[in-house]
Amino acid sequence: MPIAAPGVLSPPPPPLVVTPAMACDPDTDMPTLWLIAREHPHLRKWLIANPKADAALLEYVSQAGGPGVRDAFGILFGETTSGKATG
Repeated sequence: MPIAAPGVLSPPPPPLVVTPAMACDPDTDMPTLWLIAREHPHLRKWLIANPKADAALLEYVSQAGGPGVRDAFGILFGETTSGKATG
């Protein structure tokens, strides 16, 4: 098994694999949450459930939209999927 010589660069870390769990985990850092918001529309709905998501991130997600975003905001604000407030 060859050993790398001093001064030889090592390979980069593997690419980040984003998941719904990562999107709603309050331990996920803000740069990663913004990466998810910008580049992974199918995961935006999960950002809404993250207590760490600030107003700017939620505004971006609201404006950008994506699958399930409207329903996720409805749940956050106590509305049914029909848009009517629950009792």
